[in-house]
Amino acid sequence: MKAIGLFSGGLDSTLAIKLVLDQGIEVIGLHFFSPFCTCDKKGCGINAKTIARELGISLTTQFLGEECLRIIKNPKYGYGKNLNPCIDCRILIFKKAKEFMKKIGASFIITGEVLGQRPKSQHAHSLKTIEKEAGLEGLILRPLSAKLIKPTIIEKNGWIDRSKLLNFWGRNRKPQIELAKVLGIKNYPSPAGGCLLTDPIFCKRVKDLLEYEIFNLKEVNLLKIGRHFRIDPSFKLIVGRDEKENNLLSQLREEKDILFEPQGKGPLGLGRGRLSKETEVLSARIISRYVSFNGKAKIKINFFSHQELLEVEKLEERLIEKFRI
Repeated sequence: MKAIGLFSGGLDSTLAIKLVLDQGIEVIGLHFFSPFCTCDKKGCGINAKTIARELGISLTTQFLGEECLRIIKNPKYGYGKNLNPCIDCRILIFKKAKEFMKKIGASFIITGEVLGQRPKSQHAHSLKTIEKEAGLEGLILRPLSAKLIKPTIIEKNGWIDRSKLLNFWGRNRKPQIELAKVLGIKNYPSPAGGCLLTDPIFCKRVKDLLEYEIFNLKEVNLLKIGRHFRIDPSFKLIVGRDEKENNLLSQLREEKDILFEPQGKGPLGLGRGRLSKETEVLSARIISRYVSFNGKAKIKINFFSHQELLEVEKLEERLIEKFRI
């Protein structure tokens, strides 16, 4: 008997897989990540590989890119509090897992979901909807909450002993922590990570891309970097916050992008879109707000074909806020 274990690298998925491994089932880990993962900033992909080795399971990683963007544009089951299409996202993940399950000849899928832990996607009705839409009715095992859910095909067929599964419910983490001690699991991260689409500030930036119909992976990657300003409908400015972000902006710059570089120490600005003299000066004045200087700041403007130097006064904070995304 072989199963697919959806594996984030967090405690819940680790415990779920361990409970099934202890019943003699072979488990293959499957780790998904998207452009909107916050956990990847903290290295959850690396952590998943480390814990997978400790559990003694193989791990396959898949990236959810364009498919993820499509469901954000038009989620069948709507958004959560912000722009998080949680139910549609889970359906996508399970459809992908089903494809992988068939490919390697596995019989069912394990997930670390806990009933009632997440308000949008982890209550009984949502779980049923997700299973049905993914074509996996009765083939998803949730070991941490199995006793609160009707028996699956997996349990009815005797592939797994239901009496050894659990009845965890809600957001309290103490039962998981206690179980980790019992099972001898020590190397797990503190609860962290999640999805940037639950962040109101980040969602404002996403809405800007959707409004101007430039919602693609290339633009989404830039959303995670720097301060963002919509100068006008055809021009956007991104200003780095530190040396690391300055370097990232330089790396992500495309041929037609405009690079604003203060003379001396200061943040880089990346301009994307159609530049006019008015937007050029306004962008330079916004950047100068973050440069330490007396009098006028000197900002070098790097076009794809030439350079020029502007001397500008910094824009007042109250005026900057009109353009901030």
